[in-house]
Amino acid sequence: MLGQAIADGVLTGAIIALGAIGVSFGLQILRFANFAHSELLTWGAYIALVVVAFAGPGTPTGPLSFGWQMMAAMAVAAVLTGLLAWVMDQLVFRRLRNQGAHPLSLVFAAFGAALVMRYVVVLIWGPGTHFYTRELQFAVEVLPGIRMLPDQIFVLALTLAVVVALHLFLTYSRTGMAMRAMAESPALAKVCGVNVEGVTRWTWILSGALAAVAGTFLGLSPQVHPEMGFSLLLSLFAAAILGGAGSLPGAVIGGLLVGLAENVSVLFVDPGYKGAMPFLLLLAVLFVRPQGLFGEKQ
Repeated sequence: MLGQAIADGVLTGAIIALGAIGVSFGLQILRFANFAHSELLTWGAYIALVVVAFAGPGTPTGPLSFGWQMMAAMAVAAVLTGLLAWVMDQLVFRRLRNQGAHPLSLVFAAFGAALVMRYVVVLIWGPGTHFYTRELQFAVEVLPGIRMLPDQIFVLALTLAVVVALHLFLTYSRTGMAMRAMAESPALAKVCGVNVEGVTRWTWILSGALAAVAGTFLGLSPQVHPEMGFSLLLSLFAAAILGGAGSLPGAVIGGLLVGLAENVSVLFVDPGYKGAMPFLLLLAVLFVRPQGLFGEKQ
């Protein structure tokens, strides 16, 4: 039973980690808490749903419950959600930044943008739930006493591939190095010739794309609904802060720890307290390392 809870926690943590990376980018590069980020997960999931509905679910690929259409839908959702995030920045946050608004003004603007995005989803697709596919799956035993659906194994493998690709992008590309420079010091990066507006634009696009992938994965297990992103909001911030704002490994490890804390805790406490466990873990870590597990002292 413990092994199964750990496996479920790793799956949940992988999805949270992808979303937490975007939150971490916002905290370290954009310098504010973007509470609208969770709605980008929802929009990514619904955009993928539209593409799947238009193309048809296709023939299942091996043991998976979907064909190539789902992969194409995920790619389209990543691109369009990234552009949506950038448009949101241009319409709301860029204007506030140019006017020298207080960081709290950006936070409240993010709350407002989140509400608008959520209820536009309800207006277009309704308040009900939707499914990418209704193909039945049977769990397979991956280790003694641990069973997972083929879709879940696929989600874990693709999450690992996305994180590795992102690490290579941030380490070796000029844009990635500029983003890391902005995370260290925006003023110094600007003096050194970094295009601050360009880095900001790519930060929004990349965060939106990662949110779309996370939202699509979340919709695969098991449904898409308007509150799906909002339900992960606190977990995303807990993971980003736990790992250390601005740290890619920190966001990934933080997401995994949050997922494990939620799923393993039900073996020892009432399931009603499941949502509080990551925050108890967060408080315990911050007492020891206020900068997070992988964060650096200022």
